[in-house]
Amino acid sequence: MPTPERDQSVPAAEAATLSERAATLVERDILIGDLAPGARLGIVDLVERYDIGATPLREGLSRLVSRGLIVGIGQRGFRVADISREDLADITTMRTAVEIEAIRLAIANGNDAWEADILSALHQLRRHIERTGNEFREGAEDFDRLHKGFHTALLGACGSKRMLAAHSDLYDQAYRYRRAMMRQLDSGKKFVRVHQLLADCVLSRDVPGAQAMLSEHLHSTINFVYPPGNRS
Repeated sequence: MPTPERDQSVPAAEAATLSERAATLVERDILIGDLAPGARLGIVDLVERYDIGATPLREGLSRLVSRGLIVGIGQRGFRVADISREDLADITTMRTAVEIEAIRLAIANGNDAWEADILSALHQLRRHIERTGNEFREGAEDFDRLHKGFHTALLGACGSKRMLAAHSDLYDQAYRYRRAMMRQLDSGKKFVRVHQLLADCVLSRDVPGAQAMLSEHLHSTINFVYPPGNRS
């Protein structure tokens, strides 16, 4: 089992790979709920859990701090970020600001290949839901990949790597909340129809309409998880 002492002899390239792996594993367990909101992330426990040394683990956790999934607690280490209405509202505000500008740029710059990517992503999402019926849920690897892939495809022609990176990070930060929302959905057909309408609006090159529909779509999570009038 790796120890802090062993970390000192790990080559730099290998250490970078280990820190990436540590970040990936911790992120996965946060998103699927194995590491609960607010849970303390003790380095010794994580070394044992993931069989990765303390130094790359700390580096991996630092990466997740920058992505908003965990928070530092001074000299005491790290803990999983809490979930709250205020946090989701902040994520939604930021995501809306990024994505309505990204969709404007994508519509202005998008070519036939961009349109084909959107249609392909929607088709794959639809076929997955047709196969799984109303059992589709966040947390299933295929569904997660296809759902995020669709939303990324919409913005794919925006021409800004930073906007796409911000979209990816914010999408992942909202993941824990979307899982709660998805538990309330009972119609795969309705889910597909909502995404079909969004794709149609974007592909029609209706910028104001696409921006309004995308904003409404992004706000649907907070309205499901924290209904108006329920401030808890």
